[in-house]
Amino acid sequence: QVQLVESGGGLVQPGGSLRLSCAASGGGFSAYAMGWYRQAPGKQRELVASITSGGNVNYADFVKGRFTISRDNVKKTVHLQMNSLKPEDTAVYYCKRFSVVPLWGQGTQVAVSS
Repeated sequence: QVQLVESGGGLVQPGGSLRLSCAASGGGFSAYAMGWYRQAPGKQRELVASITSGGNVNYADFVKGRFTISRDNVKKTVHLQMNSLKPEDTAVYYCKRFSVVPLWGQGTQVAVSS
């Protein structure tokens, strides 16, 4: 059974940093693009950042210059380094594998508050 498990969420003050991790167990990893999405209460899930199998990255405008996505194909992990966090970054963050049948993790909560 292929699974994605996120970790690294928590409560942080505005301006702070967090590093999210997503670990894949079983199945393929290196051949797939991976992404981070987020969903705030009452809002739709939205793409935050993605990275192709070859390492090309893409960011939503609202995180450009603040977040960095990276992957380690040996460890089957994808990371999201989040700096200069704002209260509006508060959401549940989800990892996704862009496969024919998309695979999602269970999410990790990020709260930005003073």
